[in-house]
Amino acid sequence: MRPELLAPAGDWECVRAAVENGADAIYFGLDRFNARMRAKNFTEADLPSLMEFLHRRGVRGYVTFNTLVFANELAEAEDYVRTIIAAGVDAAIVQDVGICRLIRRFSPDFPIHCSTQMTITSAAGVDFARELGAQLVVLARENSLADIAKIRAVDAASARGPMPLEVFVHGALCVAYSGQCLTSESLGGRSANRGECAQACRLPYDLIADGQQVPLGDRRYLLSPQDLAGIEVLPELVRAGVASLKIEGRLKSAEYVASITRVYRAALDRIFSAAAAPSGASSNSAAVDPSARYELEMTFSRGLQTGWFRGTNNQELVHARFGTKRGVYLGEVARVAHESVAVQLTAPLKPGDGVVFDAGQPDQREEGGRVYQVEAEPHSRLTTLRFGRGDIDWRRVAPGQRVWKTNDPALDRELRATYAGDKIRHQRPITMEVHGHAGSPLTIVARDGEGHVVQLASALPLAAAATQPLTRERLHEQLARLGGTPFKLGELQSHLEGNVILPVSELNRLRRELVTALEHLRAQPKRWTWSAAATAEPRSSVSAISAQVATEPPAGAAELIAVIRLPEQLEPAWSAGARTIYAEFENPKHYRDAVARFRTLQLENPQSKIENSSIWVAAPRIFKPGEEWILAQVRSCNADGYLIRNYDHLAFFAADRKRGDFSLNVANPLSAEYFLHRYGLERVTASYDLNFTQLEALLLRAPPAWFDLTIHQHMPMFHMEHCVFCAFLSDGKDYRDCGRPCDRHRVTLRDRVGAELPLKADAGCRNTVFNNRAQTGAEYVARLLELGARQFRVEFVNESPDEVARTVDRYARLLRGEISGADLWRELKLLNQLGVTRGQMESAAPTLRRKT
Repeated sequence: MRPELLAPAGDWECVRAAVENGADAIYFGLDRFNARMRAKNFTEADLPSLMEFLHRRGVRGYVTFNTLVFANELAEAEDYVRTIIAAGVDAAIVQDVGICRLIRRFSPDFPIHCSTQMTITSAAGVDFARELGAQLVVLARENSLADIAKIRAVDAASARGPMPLEVFVHGALCVAYSGQCLTSESLGGRSANRGECAQACRLPYDLIADGQQVPLGDRRYLLSPQDLAGIEVLPELVRAGVASLKIEGRLKSAEYVASITRVYRAALDRIFSAAAAPSGASSNSAAVDPSARYELEMTFSRGLQTGWFRGTNNQELVHARFGTKRGVYLGEVARVAHESVAVQLTAPLKPGDGVVFDAGQPDQREEGGRVYQVEAEPHSRLTTLRFGRGDIDWRRVAPGQRVWKTNDPALDRELRATYAGDKIRHQRPITMEVHGHAGSPLTIVARDGEGHVVQLASALPLAAAATQPLTRERLHEQLARLGGTPFKLGELQSHLEGNVILPVSELNRLRRELVTALEHLRAQPKRWTWSAAATAEPRSSVSAISAQVATEPPAGAAELIAVIRLPEQLEPAWSAGARTIYAEFENPKHYRDAVARFRTLQLENPQSKIENSSIWVAAPRIFKPGEEWILAQVRSCNADGYLIRNYDHLAFFAADRKRGDFSLNVANPLSAEYFLHRYGLERVTASYDLNFTQLEALLLRAPPAWFDLTIHQHMPMFHMEHCVFCAFLSDGKDYRDCGRPCDRHRVTLRDRVGAELPLKADAGCRNTVFNNRAQTGAEYVARLLELGARQFRVEFVNESPDEVARTVDRYARLLRGEISGADLWRELKLLNQLGVTRGQMESAAPTLRRKT
């Protein structure tokens, strides 16, 4: 199967760059509900002309609808869905479960592609997408080739056939799992789940282990992965049956789109040309052409690596020396003299190219500029580079500094020439059949491979030919003249009977009219099926779905839920009044002891009715193929119930009591209702992306009894496959050879303002970075109680037993009405030595006070 090459497009120039360089499809965002809100993006009014342009060129167009949608936005989202379907878009790339349901309510066949923001890492995730009615799944970037093979093997057994899979093949790598990064939300109210990532992973951090800074030299960008370049593993991805290869980059330039698209187009074509070659023909289709490697590095590169495709290698994934674009490595400065440097060049360099001198401190201003002269030194391997007078502060350039080529104007001009203007450069093959005999018209049938067929007959009959009959070669010569059109002639079949002839002018007319008719057919918008709900009064579908929700009984007394992450936090939480415990331990082996101790506490306190107390445990947030043993270990503790954090948990704990954790990203009633009624969850935790206004809207549109609300926590920021413990406290590549430093050291990451962010590792060796400052929603609790909310989570990370007891006690008093939220806020500010913030609840709420 030939996979689709999918390119990004942030604007019209990028669209043309992708199309003219061989993209099979593009993906683009509209001005709302997409994960790249900083891109230029298109508007709903652009859709008809954009889709017509793409379809004329044989290219598919996918709209990114890949953010969470809040309850008070569903009516607007419904309008978006209607517009997208009506415009003949080829698919929507969706994150939100509720939006998937909304699309299916309107159309049974409009394609849904489940975004990588849905954090699908396993066959159970693929099956979840299938249940939602999806036609394609974009896997998490963290899936290896081995993972993909296992997912494909399990999914192939589905009665409904295997689900097409898409993977990112090139571009910037997020260090955190897409859909599970709350860093921007935690630090500034700019949610990555809302397209507003602030890229905190590209900033420098210090590593603090057991209270001491770990000396790492110039390695400070501890969370900044090298860029993904899957070109080396393209043959393996093709053999794995991947349906779509996705290039990252809707914030990148048109030159970037042109470059990466054409490099991967050429590589894919080479693979399939080699496969079609006669048996025994030699081909090195897996090798990366040096000029292609140069172009990939030059266009945009923080260093290129195969990401997780070949498994986890924590020593290679993050080199930690810089977090910004570098380009092509030229060598080290050997000598500085007379406003010039001498370098032993490892890559080509010419006058006009831009370079930067890397002093190992990329967070400071770096010296660099355009090279004016490149002069090879006689009898030496060194080359002297000279620059414009005053361009470089030579006091800041020293021998040993690395030199990078950051810009190649000649390459930029070459790339722009591939898409500038209206000239058609990339043509797609069409097939033609020719029929006829003397005395009858010549009939031509043309097919574009996309289901469009045109048949035309000549106005003049064919005549018997005494000389120069219409051989296949002569037909090909005339019909292949398709310059200036989106087409090139592929296969030509001639079924002419006898030696016949037709005037060349008539043959040319037929060719022109065939092309015009074929273009007209392709330009028509896709006609998707509309359901009865779609013909209802606009904006009525959301209320119709809400009307189907059963009325819940009135809520009772408030329930305080203590979320603990250390075994020693259990007893102080209980002693302070918490009767519901959620446990998330790094090592699930400790769950059995925790459950046993909880049972003892229940028996020691007969005044606390056992039926009103319970302990719930959480398996790791991510599941990947082969980790079933972790789930079995978690269940073996015989807790009262389990926190559902991903799609495998839905299946594995199907027969158990279960509640949904925040990682399910429930932000609207349609998502909540689906998890509760389709999968039997008792409750779900409201998304941490919700500020108070949005949380209020959710509780007004769905039964409050459906939700756990988190009112105190250290926000879990980065959740990542990248293991900081392994990468910087060992020489190992992964858990098999790292020596488990996570078991021996308490580690934090210190950011640029001195905050030390706690770091935890789970049983799958995935790391979570937590905000060091506790955030509280104490001042909003009174209103939440008025709205009917009754289940409130108070979360801990590394707090001591005394801190846990004091905090639980204060929140228990708040929920009983003994103290006010303002009182608790003031007390927390005094007692919390790491500081406290109101957090995301007040962000984007203009009537509330500024964060402190």
